[in-house]
Amino acid sequence: MAGSGRRRAGSRIKTPIEVDDEGSPLRSAKPNPKLRNNRRGGSHSLSIMDVNLKILLGLGISAFLIVLFLIFYLIKPIEQVQKPRVITPFPSPKIMDLPQFQGDHKESLYWGTYRPNVYLGIRARTPRSLIAGLMWIGIKDGRYFMRHVCENSDDLRKFGWTQHNGRDYGHQVLIDEEMTLATSFMKSKVDDSGYGGDWVVRLDVKSERSVPDEDIRSVSHLFFYLADEDGNTLTAHPYKLGMHGNALLASGSRKDVGGWQLHLASQDNLLVHFSGFKTSHIHNLSDLVQVTLGTQARKLGLLQLPDTSDDLSNVLVFQISGRSPFTADIAFVSGSDLNSRIENRVSNLTGTLLTKQLNEKEKEFDEKFQRCFNLTDKVDSESLIVGKAAIGNLLGGIGYFYGQSKISLPGKPNLRSNADFLLYWPAELYTAVPSRPFFPRGFLWDEGFHQLLIWRWDIRICLDIIGHWLDLMNIDGWIPREQILGAEALSKVPDEFVLQHPTNGNPPTLFLAVRDLISGIKQQKFSATESKEISSFLERASVRLDAWFQWFNTSQSGKDASSYFWHGRDKVTTRELNPKTLSSGLDDYPRASHPSEEEHHLDLRCWMLLAADCMDSIISLLQKTTGLHKDYRSMVKLLSDFKLLNQMHLDEAFGAYFDFGNHTEKVRLAWREVVTANSYTGRELVREVLESPKLRLVPHFGYVSLFPFMARLIPLESEILGKQLELISNRSTLWTDFGLRSLAKTSSLYMKRNTEHDPPYWRGPIWINMNYLVLSALHHYSKEDGPYRERARAIYEDLRVNLIRNIVENYYETGYIWEQYDQKKGKGKGTRAFTGWTSLVLLIMAEAYS
Repeated sequence: MAGSGRRRAGSRIKTPIEVDDEGSPLRSAKPNPKLRNNRRGGSHSLSIMDVNLKILLGLGISAFLIVLFLIFYLIKPIEQVQKPRVITPFPSPKIMDLPQFQGDHKESLYWGTYRPNVYLGIRARTPRSLIAGLMWIGIKDGRYFMRHVCENSDDLRKFGWTQHNGRDYGHQVLIDEEMTLATSFMKSKVDDSGYGGDWVVRLDVKSERSVPDEDIRSVSHLFFYLADEDGNTLTAHPYKLGMHGNALLASGSRKDVGGWQLHLASQDNLLVHFSGFKTSHIHNLSDLVQVTLGTQARKLGLLQLPDTSDDLSNVLVFQISGRSPFTADIAFVSGSDLNSRIENRVSNLTGTLLTKQLNEKEKEFDEKFQRCFNLTDKVDSESLIVGKAAIGNLLGGIGYFYGQSKISLPGKPNLRSNADFLLYWPAELYTAVPSRPFFPRGFLWDEGFHQLLIWRWDIRICLDIIGHWLDLMNIDGWIPREQILGAEALSKVPDEFVLQHPTNGNPPTLFLAVRDLISGIKQQKFSATESKEISSFLERASVRLDAWFQWFNTSQSGKDASSYFWHGRDKVTTRELNPKTLSSGLDDYPRASHPSEEEHHLDLRCWMLLAADCMDSIISLLQKTTGLHKDYRSMVKLLSDFKLLNQMHLDEAFGAYFDFGNHTEKVRLAWREVVTANSYTGRELVREVLESPKLRLVPHFGYVSLFPFMARLIPLESEILGKQLELISNRSTLWTDFGLRSLAKTSSLYMKRNTEHDPPYWRGPIWINMNYLVLSALHHYSKEDGPYRERARAIYEDLRVNLIRNIVENYYETGYIWEQYDQKKGKGKGTRAFTGWTSLVLLIMAEAYS
């Protein structure tokens, strides 16, 4: 994955609640002396008559200039001092200010499950929101654990959205040991509602087996909370619910939604306790709850909140305890200060009326799923369920973030320290995320793949997301490739991987979605209203897309014409077997052994062709007559020149395409003894180069080698196309029964560690985004007349079946969709609940390609 340490930026490890522990159950610049005035008197006097008139005049002018300097630079208003370019916003109207993103559209998306970092989290699309979330106590091996933040270490048997429409409905299933917890989310907008409307959460708890009443597992403890990021005081309405009924839990008021109330309704016997906290650290509320529970357990021997609040509490946590099975509906109603019909609205959002509405939403989801992807006769019923989980989890993983990126100082592109950095301007981002437990934040290179699915489901959500990303562009046309905005996002990333480096790019995959949108307009796939909105969007976005292209075309260009290389590789490392290319998104995929400006990166060349072609298409669509049209058309012609491509990247003997650079194959990692700072002797793996590198093609066949094929640059009748098909289907290179491996078995770096602590990542495992692009090209070649048409068709069908079968089998065996898949046995690898680009399996099922 791309990003600063996609493999290394791990999650915080949690510890169990120790209820019998005596302690916590969880865990201005100085003046510069050199600038002082020298006040010592001199021993010599100077007569005025001895002073030359020219010297006096010169001194007078100098003093005058010094005064002017002081006035201009010291008295000048500070806001007039120019910011560094890297943190200066792009000077054009923001895309998100377009009318189509205001009014009903904006309000309809106001509330949502926009906190992918937690198992269930609700917030509004506003910088400082009223947020809600869910915790529960899990029991494993007789010990209590608090569940809140999505963690792979929690080892849940399953969690994720089985359905989610991205707007006002979602259904999620979580299985923790013997407890199955289903959460349903629904929004409602009526005339009396405040801005954004009302919402409700249904919590449905079941147990796989019955246990005696005295068993600790017989009672389930859920904790639902509200927290106000603005610090507004929340009022609790304490009571103990020992029988079924409705009750007011909390109330408050905000400028955005007016007065609000939180209600609990249940037909089961439940016990409710609460705690109120005053804190600004909302992202780690589970710590506060666990400390409070530990204190109560030591005092009373019970796991129960104390029914007390801090003064001016801005956080309220409600403990809902009951014997399984039970159901609880928690309704949030806004605008409560404007009307007196709250009871009716609560009744409509709970109980049997809620059940009816949820059933209707489920039916609507199924019908829309069928319209959008039309899987009839294409896959079996088991695959259908996985397809729904893929789109449901992708949409349910959409988050809203607000904060400031940390940018490395200009001239220090590889600085890892968090001590010296610049702050980007405060910005918001509405985006899908790759993985809720491990990557719950925005990644630029992933997002283009996400939108291939999302635009087919909801074009307005797609445009909203792309618009947010493009509004993050600075004056130079650069977009930070990993977005770590706000305390909740920062809590998942070690400090050393937070900085973003303005010299480094990321694949401009948003152009994949843009290409689809333009094609969709031409093929009349959209309604007249949708086509108009897409055109308006592209009209405003074209300025930023052009700047983005120009940034790549200048900052990532190579020494030779039409060549490009990913900047940011470490030229002096002694630890990495092959210096990583994080900015390419393919992390440890083998490149030239010795990074240099002489490199030609094949994948970046093809990304630039995609971007240039999209820009040319946008100009044509908008019927703009500018010099840019001619420039982009020339660029497309240059980058698609088959003869030039072959001259720069083709190994004629092998029939494959490769990077070019300063390379030797004779590099290895070897153990070396070192003496530490404490005078201890240890060992470390260091890189040894056994021969001098030379400029040559880099002989590692894998995903990068297939980029000209994926870009459909190879003519239908070319023998090279036939050779590409042979290499793709050869088991000695890329073919497996589970999908195409990322690096050929014949590569000297196949499945080799890059450092002592860096296992292979893009050196063998199967990745679905690249397999999708290969399938798209195979599908194209199988539809066009040519000598290799039938061969392309046969490979396409086998690869498609293998990918679907393996992903579906893993889902039923493990409960999850995975980041990558093992090339030997097909088992899910990397992080689980990876429903970012692995969700492309749904488009593979639907045979929907760009």
